[in-house]
Amino acid sequence: MHNEAAKHWRMVIGAALFPLQWLIVHFSGMHFEPQWMALSSGVSIFGAAFLLSWAAELAQLDIPQALALAFLALIAVLPEYAVDIYFAWQAGKDPAYVSYATANMTGANRLLIGVGWATVMIACWLKTGIRAVVLDKSRRLEVISLACSTLYSFILPFKGTISLIDAALLISMFLVYMRAASKAHMVEPELEGPPETIARFQPGMRRAVTLLLFFYAALTIFTAAEPFAEGLIASGKTLGIEEFILVQWLAPLASESPEFIVAILFALRGNPQAGVGTLLSSTVNQWTLLVGMLPVAYCLSGGHFNPMVMDTRQQAEVFLTSAQSIFALIVIANFSFSIIEALILLGLFLVQLVFPAPEIRFAYSFVYLALAAGLAFTMRSTRVSLLTALPRRLRRSVRPRVVRLSRRDTRRRAVG
Repeated sequence: MHNEAAKHWRMVIGAALFPLQWLIVHFSGMHFEPQWMALSSGVSIFGAAFLLSWAAELAQLDIPQALALAFLALIAVLPEYAVDIYFAWQAGKDPAYVSYATANMTGANRLLIGVGWATVMIACWLKTGIRAVVLDKSRRLEVISLACSTLYSFILPFKGTISLIDAALLISMFLVYMRAASKAHMVEPELEGPPETIARFQPGMRRAVTLLLFFYAALTIFTAAEPFAEGLIASGKTLGIEEFILVQWLAPLASESPEFIVAILFALRGNPQAGVGTLLSSTVNQWTLLVGMLPVAYCLSGGHFNPMVMDTRQQAEVFLTSAQSIFALIVIANFSFSIIEALILLGLFLVQLVFPAPEIRFAYSFVYLALAAGLAFTMRSTRVSLLTALPRRLRRSVRPRVVRLSRRDTRRRAVG
């Protein structure tokens, strides 16, 4: 037992050393070539992701699992928030940055679903041979929240702006989601590795260590995200790649890596439900709080109340992102996620990368919508799951009508 605990502590110290080297570089003011800054900050994010996964598991001992995963998702998307809000802040002073804010947001959302969701399932399949993961019905909260935020997101490309009104509605959705997560049912987690050792501490000490891990990882990710993204962009510019594409894919790839790593670690340790749940929560966070914060940062920076205006290309990107999200929602609505579905999500994502023209993006969006409609209408389990995912009041408003009609029909047949 002693040897096992020592091994776990060596893992914690090893993971903590990766962020430490970056924090020394960052707070000492040292500067290197872009590729070395990207390497230093990227390695620190990798180590912080391990600390985050352990802290999230420990947090489940004191708060509901859904809320612990929601906090994990919120902290993990801090890099994306830092980078995208930076672009939105700059857009308030220079309208040219609006396209970068939109590019970064759409790229992050599509990477999260097209690569993140799929990678977790593929990792689980390669590790265990399991071809499908059945999600707990407690994930209903994420499904409902994702449905509301995704449906609202379709409004944005049609009106061509993201305003403070949109911000108020989307941020309200996020607050409702977090409040509901805080009331979720407590589930006793099965801990292993470093969390298992730390869980043996007295409650006060265990909570202090958990908070320290969260704070240390969050500080690392927050300070490392922008230099990591900028380092990659500076290195990529030498290849002559368009800046919009770099911002859309390279920057989110850097900032989304903690989420992917945390979710994959859950899957590799035999807990794919937590992995998928983390990414589901991250998707909700990005569609609500992230998108909602963009016009807030834009207006605060510019000192006005004007909305962020999107051009045709940006509208096409947001519409495609919404279409992908609605397809993913239909896939996950039956609370099951298979390796086949994961490969389809990944394949569709990779194909759309080849066609960056706005008119093709619009057309490709309807491919997602057609597939979503076909899946919803051909699979009864999906329709039933979508109905049961609705709040109880809405389900009651539907069912009585069916009952009254059936009784009326019965009386008519009896008279006939």
